[in-house]
Amino acid sequence: MSDVAVVVVTYNGLPWIEQCLDSVRGLETVLVDNGSSDGTVAFVRERFPDVAVVEQENRGLAAGWNAGVAHTSGRWVLLLNSDAWVHEGALDALVAFADARHEAAVVGPRLRNPDGTLQRSVRGFPTLWRLATEYFFLRRLAPRSRLLNAFYAGGFDHDSIHEAEFLMGAVWLVRRAAIDAVGPADEDFFLFSEEVDWAYRFRQAGWRSLFFPGAEATHVYAASHKGRLFVEIQRGHLRFLAKHRGTAYAERARLLLLAALRLRGVLFRGERGAMYREAAAWLASGSVRELLA
Repeated sequence: MSDVAVVVVTYNGLPWIEQCLDSVRGLETVLVDNGSSDGTVAFVRERFPDVAVVEQENRGLAAGWNAGVAHTSGRWVLLLNSDAWVHEGALDALVAFADARHEAAVVGPRLRNPDGTLQRSVRGFPTLWRLATEYFFLRRLAPRSRLLNAFYAGGFDHDSIHEAEFLMGAVWLVRRAAIDAVGPADEDFFLFSEEVDWAYRFRQAGWRSLFFPGAEATHVYAASHKGRLFVEIQRGHLRFLAKHRGTAYAERARLLLLAALRLRGVLFRGERGAMYREAAAWLASGSVRELLA
């Protein structure tokens, strides 16, 4: 499969990196390490000598992707999380499917949790209404409803081929021609929403993101950040909306998220409540322009 190169970005990725790289052994693979301190780089160099390792300061996931893509050749690039691995035959199936669909910029497989259960990976672009349905728990009223759960693509059939607004970026097969057409990932996104922005730009340029259940991969959800960095999720929402909807729209989103997280901070105790209160305090500390400066 000389037409496919693999890019893996790591930051203290030692727990899962062996399974990740084993699943793509034999392919051109570039590992971009964002300053790991857990021995990831030494382990990879010893255990996977054929993997090209690029070490750089931690400038975020988008910057890691871009560095990796720049070091590869081939018509397709598989962006693979360090906490994910493709199943046997999955990459062959993904490429065959994608090659037959010239409008596809991104193709993603069906994801499984480590216990084999389905991991819902299809998402909808954030809007004020969709953020409200998520952060005020409205989607729980009708989780399969597109009206109340478009943020998580309520009702999406994970057993059939479909176009998606965007797919969670754990396992992305990306067409290099599409990257050349719209440009690299936006490095202003440090972590979270970088794939949202890229998928949106692909879509605006006439490309499509396709979900293909004929290929599967396993993803250890949130293993890379273990639920931390919740503030970065809010920053990603605001940056995406400010970029594509304007600052005034993003400012309304900031106020909506602030109200929702203050409410959550009251309703929840322990670490979860503290996480919501911390994010609310950040949202209250300035305007969108100030928070994204």
